[in-house]
Amino acid sequence: MKTHARAVVIGGGCVGAGILYGLAKRGWTDTVLLERTQLTAGSTWHAAGLIPSYARSLNIGRMIQKTIEIYEGLEAETGQHVGWHKCGQLRIANTKDRLDEYKSYMDVAAVQGIRAELVTPKEAVELWPLLENNKDMLAALYHPDDGHIAPADVTMAMAKGARDLGAKIELNTEVKAIERQPSGEWKITTNKGEILCEHVICATGNYARQTGAMLGLEIPAIPIIHQYWITDAVPEIIERKRQGLPEMPILRDEGFEGYLREEGDGLMFGPYEKTEHLQLFAENGVPEWFGADLMEEDFDSVSWNWEQALHLVPALSRAGIKSNVRGPFQMTPDELPLMGPAWGVENVWLAEGVPGGILWGAAIGYYLSERIVEGGNSLDTSELDPRRFGAYANKEWTRHKVREAWGTHAELHFPGQDMPAARPQKTTPSYDTLTARGAVWGVLDGWEVPNWFAPEGVEAKDQYSWRWTQKGKYIGEEVAAVRNAVGLVEMTAMTKYEVSGPGAAAWLDHVLANRLPKTGRVNLSHHLTPKGGVQAEYVVSRLTDDLFYLISTPRAERWNFDDLSKLLPKDGSVLLRNVSDERGCFTVVGPKAREVLQALTETDLSNEAFPPFSVQTGTVALASDVRMLRVNYEGELGWELYHPLPYQRGLLHAILKAGEAHGLRLIGYHALESLRLEKSYRAMYRDMNPELSAWESSLDRFIRLEKGDFIGRDALVAQKDAGVKRRSVTIAVETEGASTLIYEGVYHKGELVGRITSGTYGWTLGYDVAFALLPVELGQPGTGLEVPVLGEMRKARVIADSPYDPEALRGRM
Repeated sequence: MKTHARAVVIGGGCVGAGILYGLAKRGWTDTVLLERTQLTAGSTWHAAGLIPSYARSLNIGRMIQKTIEIYEGLEAETGQHVGWHKCGQLRIANTKDRLDEYKSYMDVAAVQGIRAELVTPKEAVELWPLLENNKDMLAALYHPDDGHIAPADVTMAMAKGARDLGAKIELNTEVKAIERQPSGEWKITTNKGEILCEHVICATGNYARQTGAMLGLEIPAIPIIHQYWITDAVPEIIERKRQGLPEMPILRDEGFEGYLREEGDGLMFGPYEKTEHLQLFAENGVPEWFGADLMEEDFDSVSWNWEQALHLVPALSRAGIKSNVRGPFQMTPDELPLMGPAWGVENVWLAEGVPGGILWGAAIGYYLSERIVEGGNSLDTSELDPRRFGAYANKEWTRHKVREAWGTHAELHFPGQDMPAARPQKTTPSYDTLTARGAVWGVLDGWEVPNWFAPEGVEAKDQYSWRWTQKGKYIGEEVAAVRNAVGLVEMTAMTKYEVSGPGAAAWLDHVLANRLPKTGRVNLSHHLTPKGGVQAEYVVSRLTDDLFYLISTPRAERWNFDDLSKLLPKDGSVLLRNVSDERGCFTVVGPKAREVLQALTETDLSNEAFPPFSVQTGTVALASDVRMLRVNYEGELGWELYHPLPYQRGLLHAILKAGEAHGLRLIGYHALESLRLEKSYRAMYRDMNPELSAWESSLDRFIRLEKGDFIGRDALVAQKDAGVKRRSVTIAVETEGASTLIYEGVYHKGELVGRITSGTYGWTLGYDVAFALLPVELGQPGTGLEVPVLGEMRKARVIADSPYDPEALRGRM
């Protein structure tokens, strides 16, 4: 075995082989893959091999397309058979909600570059004639380019491709320890000796938690046990082959919550286990005895699926069962892989928790190798970043969430739906009071956050749909309260850091693209990638010359802290502290905000004493040490009050009491979406992300090229010189009954020209407001456009940014 390598991949399943292949294709051939037994010995060998391209997320869809593209070229490149069956996939819609889901997906498919179509029940049965008894079918979604592949064969093909380029594979090599050396290298100890490397890439499947423990990481993934059956020969399949008919598409019908596909002369039936029947595996580590093993069949847990399938596809009853395959594979709380940098350690990369390694193997290999070798990705992979989960994602929480994720896999899921398992977990002192006042809770970074408030007599339960629901009336009332009176928003979930020390200013000035604010002032600043994309957005308050208070999105607590920590100078001149759990936040906002707050503080809140974009520390009601920022996300007069959390309960009651005379209303996060879009305030990971440059996200006013060097500056200068080809612009969309969401295509004269990055109904304006990424020449106000909403083309037009209060007078009242 080699004793030195540039990169070591741990794990020889489809994902590990894909990463080794991806690195080799990018020129990193001084690489070694370590596999504890044999290639494909984990979950790979017993996988069903399905390749479904269905995903409403733009980036997930594009990644799956990359998997298909790579797999389709492997056989010619390596000479290795991969068993690719491009038979298509058919998804049956039996309810209006499911049909709405598919219609909304069709709004996105063209943007992803994926071929898909909605077909009639008659056309669906023509594609799948064995589906005889579905009387509820409304339509079906057909993907002609999907299929299934031989898991072991495609893994071996990628392994061969990597070997042919010079990469090494060591079998029967078990990793015992991973240790950081004083040189910064990693020492990997195995049963065959030691190997030193610069980069460690973990793709260990069912062993993810054990591998993570070697590195001091708690990986939020636990394997679940899934099963499928293969039948004896089915007469109808034999007859189709005799007639030379093509293989039927993979069938997914919510009537039996599973999949059916041809397998030889028979059928493969894979039912999805409900949460109450789902079993987990290796919660406390994979047993020593476990290798390429299967579990005992468990028919009882999916008997209802089988009975429904027999009714809908009677051919199943005309064939005996040949075999059952039941084994473990990884699952994460959101059913997406953990792909990207590990937190708290340098040059360690994760490709763990991959539900469906065959589906993801090539794409993870391509994009993770791109991230490692090139320093960034050509598309936004934020949805997969392992740091999207924070410290709240402990094993007990993960146990509940993976059961829920897989147990509801085949159920309807709606936009913005917050799933109930393992909740509430993190709550603020305001929780009980807000619950008593009708809070309908969502969740961000483990925190319970109020989505909207149900008035007296209305059930405090969220209403999920692809269309408008009754809750829109109450959200509209919350928006109106902020615009016309005053609102209080519970924003404790925001991420909060302190940066201090003699080197703090110089270091932050290099990290951020905006100038640093002066002492006592606040601004909006962005941390860019070396390629000029947006890594993070911060509200930056300068409390003293060398003490800065940074606020960012809840989702990024672990993520941004890790990015900043890895950039800190080694001389100790800068101290970075995560104070997210130390302070709560209330935003008091609206034209009457000053009247409410001035009664609670001796701090002078006048424009002269406390101008916009300034910060002061004072006492509010009985709460000491309140950092009062005159900024907000709503575009009105207002203050964000960052207070020590022990004071929160009393502070809330004081604000509520003071607000009674001024019409104060509690405001949820759904109203914030409407309020910020009416002001053209862009959101992180939607309208800004690492893929889009700061110019493309239209952040020009926050970029200060003239201030000197900062991360991403060279890339921005080059892009500006070359000419920016597309920009984020605000558009108005005529809607009724349903709103734009995200990723829908934008059309001009019938041609696809761009995409929505976020949108919703603007309650003040009376139409949908959205951000669209468009070619510069089409981004001029007045340009006519069209946007599909649930399959219907809606008229749209480009409008100037900040359609509400374009001169920003309201915030300076």
